Amino acid sequence: MKIGLLLYDQCMPAGLMAFNDLLQASNRLSGKLLFETCLAGTGLKPVQCANQMVLTANSLLQDTPLDMLLVPGMWTESPSQLPELLAQHAKLIEQIRQLPDHTKVWSYCTGVCFLAESGRLRRQRATVTWWLANAMQKNYPNVNWLIDSDCVVTPKTATAAGVHGYLLLAQQLIEKSLSKPAFQEFIKLMVLPRPVQQHPAFRSFAFMEQADPLLRKLAAIVTQMPSEQITVQTLAGKLNLSERTLARKVSALTERPVASYARQLKLHQVSEQLIWSSLPVNTISEELGYSDESNLRRQFKQATGLSPVQYRKKYARA
Repeated sequence: MKIGLLLYDQCMPAGLMAFNDLLQASNRLSGKLLFETCLAGTGLKPVQCANQMVLTANSLLQDTPLDMLLVPGMWTESPSQLPELLAQHAKLIEQIRQLPDHTKVWSYCTGVCFLAESGRLRRQRATVTWWLANAMQKNYPNVNWLIDSDCVVTPKTATAAGVHGYLLLAQQLIEKSLSKPAFQEFIKLMVLPRPVQQHPAFRSFAFMEQADPLLRKLAAIVTQMPSEQITVQTLAGKLNLSERTLARKVSALTERPVASYARQLKLHQVSEQLIWSSLPVNTISEELGYSDESNLRRQFKQATGLSPVQYRKKYARA
């Protein structure tokens, strides 16, 4: 299988390199050349990737026969930046559009925007990083968006959410190419965990994926405060905003009231403790500043439909 790893200006190359390493490891484990990779681009000149890294493609996208193309994400912090960024990469998007129908196109994180703009996702099932969901659903209504899914694979395309979505895609691809015992050995050899599951209620709260600086600051404040001390007045004071301004900004960014959003942030902390630790629920309640354990249990069940015990049983990683 010939796979192109796409290079373009300001792309995030780490996922491409890691994806390639995983494919080469599976080749060695199987004793066969299951995957052949190349760095593909619109030209053969050095490309300024994100984080000061410069790489050079060794294959021209328009001239290289490929079974699959992997499109990485790019750094952007707001959906409002997408039109300008996509316009800057119009030539690349056109070349993706003109790829032969038999060439599968896979992508993750913000790279999914290129697939949608090229038309390759038309009438396809797809997912995308959570904070782009509203914009993508609005701009590309002809795509069957499955936003609550971390990874969606179809015969022609594959999409994954988050900056580490390449890991989900690599495992999907390699699992289909190795026998079950060989794949299990591969997972052990590469020390790869099963993908972390996220409850839909907390999908938007990964700190590193908060798209707006205000939401990042708000999350940092809420996680440091006892639950019972969190009020709109206190949050506004710590952010040097009026309550009205804070309410307006948070509502515009999240379509939720400040108090509701802050409460969900705190419950996300609870969920992380349930997933990653073995602490009793009453200890978690005390550490995070809930008035009593029953209050935490009631709020958590209301948000997720699961009791803390049920949630831990389903999602625990510890």
